Amino acid sequence: MHFYAGFLRGGNILTYQQRLSLFILIDSCIVLSAIFLGRFLVDASIYVFTLPIVLSSVTILLSHHLFAITFHLYKKAWEYASIGELAIIFKTVTASIFTTAIIQGILFQDVYYRLLAVTWLLHMLLIGGSRFCWRMYRDQYLIKYENKKRTLIIGAGSAGTMVARQLLKNNDVDLLPVAFIDDNPRKHNLDILGIPVVGDVGKIARKVEALQIEHIIIAIPSLNKQEMNRIFQECARTNAKTQILPMLEDLLTGKLSVNKFRDVQVEDLLGREPVELDIDVISEYVTEKVILVTGAGGSIGSEICRQISKFNPSKLILLGHGENSIYTIEMELRETYKNIEFLTEIADLQDQKKMLSVMAEYQPDVVYHAAAHKHVPLMERNPEEAVKNNLIGTMNTAKAASWNGVKTFVMISSDKAVNPTSVMGSTKRLAEMTIQQMNGNSKTKFVAVRFGNVLGSRGSVIPLFTKQIEKGGPVTVTHPDMIRYFMTIPEASRLVIQAGALAKGGEIFVLDMGNPVKIVDLAKNLIKLSGHSEEDIAIQFTGTRPGEKLFEELLNKTEIHDQKIYPNIYIGKTGKLYTKEIEEIINSYAEMDKETLRRKLVDLANERVTAPPLVSVSN
Repeated sequence: MHFYAGFLRGGNILTYQQRLSLFILIDSCIVLSAIFLGRFLVDASIYVFTLPIVLSSVTILLSHHLFAITFHLYKKAWEYASIGELAIIFKTVTASIFTTAIIQGILFQDVYYRLLAVTWLLHMLLIGGSRFCWRMYRDQYLIKYENKKRTLIIGAGSAGTMVARQLLKNNDVDLLPVAFIDDNPRKHNLDILGIPVVGDVGKIARKVEALQIEHIIIAIPSLNKQEMNRIFQECARTNAKTQILPMLEDLLTGKLSVNKFRDVQVEDLLGREPVELDIDVISEYVTEKVILVTGAGGSIGSEICRQISKFNPSKLILLGHGENSIYTIEMELRETYKNIEFLTEIADLQDQKKMLSVMAEYQPDVVYHAAAHKHVPLMERNPEEAVKNNLIGTMNTAKAASWNGVKTFVMISSDKAVNPTSVMGSTKRLAEMTIQQMNGNSKTKFVAVRFGNVLGSRGSVIPLFTKQIEKGGPVTVTHPDMIRYFMTIPEASRLVIQAGALAKGGEIFVLDMGNPVKIVDLAKNLIKLSGHSEEDIAIQFTGTRPGEKLFEELLNKTEIHDQKIYPNIYIGKTGKLYTKEIEEIINSYAEMDKETLRRKLVDLANERVTAPPLVSVSN
């Protein structure tokens, strides 16, 4: 009894040999019953125990087991039976009947065609029925659907069907699929695996309420960012928890199973597809080269180090001012990349002698200059520190690179350098001018890379919102109309690396960052993604801070360049360079009061300012 109960539960009680013996016994009874039942259906007057009938019965029985083993019929897990298993049954039964017909013709010069045909039909019915009855029993009685969350699956394609099948057969998952949503009208009102397709994305909120949905799964691997955002906004109108299918490559490589859903993240909702890298070009100028990264312990700098390490430089110098952050990224990289020599330097960019000695010692081929003060309100209150770090620090690093024959110098800039209203943006703009002026007088290729706000960086609004949500709110937004461009840390870092590979000298590279995002919409999405509603977590508007603009820009009209550099990457060039005026600020900033210094920085950075629409440069 214990043996049989274990078989019914589909557990691991039976060994393969026991399971094989059981199936051979069941199939033997079915095969012999089908032969004798077929005889009565065809012609009841045929005597059963004639030599031809007995020999045919033995032949069918033996050949059935032979072909069943050949086609792996006895290795199938019948609790998951589907069309594939039915095809194996068809091949096994057909081959055994065909073999019997040949032997009958050879031995008796006569073939019982009608008897064999009826026997074939009974075999298919009884063998197939025995297997699929087990699956029906399992689905109806062994899988418990009580206390499961009613789940809506977005996408009735192959991925959605796969998700539904996994959820239906897996007792350990607490989700029960009750409906599909799909934008294909030809699927509407159809059932897939017994689950109805109830409408398109526009009906999500209505169907969630009508069907008492507690959980939503987005199961469309090919979904682009814009479509993902559209679907999520519809899901956000409900109280159901929304999750997404794992990335397709994680499923294919076996890192995750189809029922390991993940939460939707802010990165999923960015209205832009990731830019693909030109691996060959990057490898040519990074692999087996000496690379130096300033600000290597920061969010962007550390990610640049991770991305660069994938291309196997001969040496990677990690330079930064904070010892703890440099130590952390050094240990991480040493553990991951065993064949690269990682060297660390604790240095202050304002120390010109130190920067000269570092460059002279390592003779880097490429320098990525990521070190900078980036916090807008803090730099408004401390403009002299922005001058020292962002302007003088960049100048010291650039001169040291030029004097030591560095091939390419890539400076990390900001969209706040366009028509700047803040000290931070102004010093970044003046730093751009500085390296562009140096580009004309040096063998080093100097370029700048601009991008907007970086999700997940230390100065990003995301960590602030997350902490506020964890505390129960309110979430503080400066202005309801505040908009920003956003990108992820890996995207920003890949852009920097690609720009260095494309550099000819003097360019300003900008990633096509898609459509800008309203900060208040970002806050609403984060509240929803955290499992709360706006009734639970309030949004409070605090007013714009000193130096802030309601919107950011990427290029001025005078910076637009008509050369096609790379798909979806903009390129710009600054017109006039105010070298003399920059030197005057550097020589006199220490004697100025904060307000005078702030005003001079903003005024100088805003010479010849216009604001054209951004024009895409693509192949």
